[in-house]
Amino acid sequence: FLYTEVIGNPSGAVADLAALADVASAHDLPLVVDSTFATPYLCRPMEHGADIVVHSATKFIGGHGTSIGGVVVDSGGFDWGSGRFPRMTEPSAGYNDLRFWENFGEYAFCTMLRAEQLRDVGASLSPFNAFMLLQGLETLPQRMDEHVANAHKVARFLEGHPGVSWVAYAGLESSPYHDLAQRYLPDGPGAIFTFGVAGGRAAGAKFIEGLTMVSHLANVGDARTLVIHPATTTHQQLSDEDMVAGGVTPDMVRLSVGLEDVDDICWDLDQALLGAGS
Repeated sequence: FLYTEVIGNPSGAVADLAALADVASAHDLPLVVDSTFATPYLCRPMEHGADIVVHSATKFIGGHGTSIGGVVVDSGGFDWGSGRFPRMTEPSAGYNDLRFWENFGEYAFCTMLRAEQLRDVGASLSPFNAFMLLQGLETLPQRMDEHVANAHKVARFLEGHPGVSWVAYAGLESSPYHDLAQRYLPDGPGAIFTFGVAGGRAAGAKFIEGLTMVSHLANVGDARTLVIHPATTTHQQLSDEDMVAGGVTPDMVRLSVGLEDVDDICWDLDQALLGAGS
């Protein structure tokens, strides 16, 4: 497999899907694209050569942080019969030597996932979680339009704030990924991005503690604005050098912009940044 994210977490880098599809095709590999941050509304990776698309439905698809689930979508266009994927072409002992590729053709991969992976892992979505995720899908376009609009305004606000040293959002013209975002995400590059708090690790932690409306949670893609400081939470056990090598800087804050009034979001970020710099 060649695996990528449409929008990287937490870097915010936008993948050149068509170029990666060419690489995957040249090496007879399926291109698997995680489109969680982009959502099915903002990007359709299969139109750019992806063979399989995955989503964490827990995020924007559900939209309210109420349910855990995932989605795998297979284009049905990849040739699993090349001999490089024996699980798809060799007999499956658990199903009377059935051969997935021979028996199911374009449905082989999804059938194998259901018949073997779900059986072995035991994952089972509860009916109520399925209901909640389907409810979220009904309003996905409307919510994403508002998420993106708020994210653009918040990113521009932070880009001009004296307490912020950098902003990594592909919706800004200053981003090195802006052109790719225009190509693959014409309706907006999502609502999750990172920025640096002037003053480094200590200032980043103080900023988090100073927020009053924005929630300090590791989730993303919620109706509420969520924030996390990796250097003092998910990556706190690493040295600064190791964090930087992993794409996380001590001053980095990841922000998932919600659906609150954008002036309220900016007000809370502003007062927390001012407090972090005092």
